[in-house]
Amino acid sequence: MAYASLATGVLLAAGLGSRFDPDGMHNKLLARMRDGTPVAHEAAHRLLAVVPRVVAVVRPGSDALARLLNDAGCEVVFAPAAERGMGASLAAGIEASDDAEGWIVALADMPRIAVTTIEALARALDGGASLVAPFYEGQRGHPVGFGGEHRDALLKLDGDAGARSLLISQRVTRLDVDDPGILRDVDTQEDLRNV
Repeated sequence: MAYASLATGVLLAAGLGSRFDPDGMHNKLLARMRDGTPVAHEAAHRLLAVVPRVVAVVRPGSDALARLLNDAGCEVVFAPAAERGMGASLAAGIEASDDAEGWIVALADMPRIAVTTIEALARALDGGASLVAPFYEGQRGHPVGFGGEHRDALLKLDGDAGARSLLISQRVTRLDVDDPGILRDVDTQEDLRNV
């Protein structure tokens, strides 16, 4: 039995994925990995192994993705402002889970983050860490944990920078992990073949 966190998961799944499919015909989050599992489903499954609630943020019109994430066990929120960038999507996820004590924010195109990494973040967050991020070989990756005291700042996010400014301006609890999955996202067809 995995650790059961007090935090709420926010799974960001509202990006365009234009490097994966320049024509916009196929959503990379619905693409199947070598084992046949859709990218977003695997990312959601790993997050749900640790947190009791995951709010998945999708862009309007992504009905197939919304169904997939709903079937995986997520609460789906459509973010009309998603075209403005990751910050707007993240703010929508925080707004939809305003009652949470803290959040673990993950990206739906990162399906290979180890459950043990998510669990370590959850333990740090539940233990009082304000901001927590995993590092692999010196590089910060995803997901990132935010304590409840950051609610107002997260709700004000907009644009494409996401929570980067918050992570730069505040002290971040660093978790060194042996998990290259925190850096590996699916941006291209080649990336999909390698996850």
